[in-house]
Amino acid sequence: MTVFHFFNCAILTFGPHAVYYSATPLSEYDTLGTSVKAAFVYLGTALVKLVCLATFLNVSENDSFDLYQELLKALIGFIDVAGLYFALTQLTYRNISQNHKFQAVGLGWAFADSVLHRLAPLWVGARGLEFTWDYILQGLESNANLVLSISLAALGSLMWLRKNKPKTLIPIIYICALIVATMPSITSYLRRGMDWHFPKVVGFELFTSMVMAFTSWQLFSACQRPSA
Repeated sequence: MTVFHFFNCAILTFGPHAVYYSATPLSEYDTLGTSVKAAFVYLGTALVKLVCLATFLNVSENDSFDLYQELLKALIGFIDVAGLYFALTQLTYRNISQNHKFQAVGLGWAFADSVLHRLAPLWVGARGLEFTWDYILQGLESNANLVLSISLAALGSLMWLRKNKPKTLIPIIYICALIVATMPSITSYLRRGMDWHFPKVVGFELFTSMVMAFTSWQLFSACQRPSA
């Protein structure tokens, strides 16, 4: 029963990444190499973030919300944006469209994040003798992170790769990118500053991911239209 629970949670956590790749044109255009490159960029970015967090953040004895520490953590979190910029603009890929590039980069980015942060806890905890909803919720959180990562990659693609975008949309693009980039700090505040329970936080992440996906899709579609 515990092994069955582990496989269920693993499929919920990592399965949507494979489904997204196979169900979209990404598989037809063989963009797996692009996703793998983006995953390695994420791992390098995560290493830099880990060094910065260990250097500049103080270890707290309690789990209370510290505004200064959270602001510093949010600032360090923008290293992700720098890594995403590198993945979108500096790496060489096959001759694929901008539309497929940001999806492949976002997919690889989200998959690497799930492996790095959720595989070990899932392997250790989901095979325990006592059933818990925590790992199912972690799987749902991974799905929200997948949507947010692709949304951030889409917004980054508009910011850094598309030159002829409507000027009226530029502030909206940057505001949406800022919201998605600071989501870890927002959820940290909800957990520790407002004492939200994990299921409520995951529900917020799922709702926010849907809103940001719809918004980024609308912005991308608007920027694709030829200007009058």
